[in-house]
Amino acid sequence: MSNGKQQTNNIGGQAVIEGVMMRGKKIYAMAVRNPEGEIVVEKKPVGGLGKKGLFRYPIFRGMAAFVDSLVTGTKILMRSAEIAGEGWEEEELSPFEQWLKDKLGDKINDILIYFSVFISLLLGMGLFFVLPVAIGNLFKTLVPTWALGIIEGLIRIAIFLGYLWLISRMKEIKRVFQYHGAEHKTIACFESGRELTVENVRPCTRLHKRCGTSFLLFVMLISMIVFFFVRTDVFWLRLITRICLVPFIAGISYEVIRWAGNSESSFVKIVSAPGLCLQKLTTAEPDASQIECAIAAMKGVLEDEPEE
Repeated sequence: MSNGKQQTNNIGGQAVIEGVMMRGKKIYAMAVRNPEGEIVVEKKPVGGLGKKGLFRYPIFRGMAAFVDSLVTGTKILMRSAEIAGEGWEEEELSPFEQWLKDKLGDKINDILIYFSVFISLLLGMGLFFVLPVAIGNLFKTLVPTWALGIIEGLIRIAIFLGYLWLISRMKEIKRVFQYHGAEHKTIACFESGRELTVENVRPCTRLHKRCGTSFLLFVMLISMIVFFFVRTDVFWLRLITRICLVPFIAGISYEVIRWAGNSESSFVKIVSAPGLCLQKLTTAEPDASQIECAIAAMKGVLEDEPEE
């Protein structure tokens, strides 16, 4: 990987607790630093809905990727916490937690994962769709119906930015954002064709067009366009249509960010600029130990999926 040629790839990633996950076409590799300071690498096959039936096609594959990322993301976050010494095995369980563990055994992890995804979806829908619609409804008598979607969209973006700013102030999240930066830098180094070393990764950019942060911003912006054409002044009907159209909007956003990640045109640079600016908030400069984790995760994928 030292040919110096620019290349594109489909490897993506995610920051986890004290580590990084890199995902290829067939497997994902997670590298986490344990309490003893060692990097633990685990690999799992990529599963989920992708490449099954309708989910092989545009828009639908984005819907599948959205669901898969929620499930897989929650799963690896929980597993990374265990490796890093922050799992519930390290804590004294309450009587109820102990009862659940005794009754469900190994199944409890899967149940907790899907329960966490369900709760996350409920909270996300409430914060980013129900609340904006409720606030936007206050303007129903002041603006035409078509403008309600735009007002809701602006409120949604404001909530999103405020949420990111607030969590970025948390000490634990700051470390996750550093690992997020390490993930992006390592992918950038690989795409540039340079050898994966700390020295080569460190000067690379921590901003990337295929980032999940950019994806979420695209969801916000595209929802404004879609909801402009889906008009009703009935509050509950407007709320139901907003929630039902979320998978469709996620599918469109996935296609947009997939296209942007494989193009260097001036138009794409303009479209990608807001998401890249936002990544300055959700990524931070990593230290050498964090970059080592990202490199270990990347090499874990490349061992099973060597570059062409």
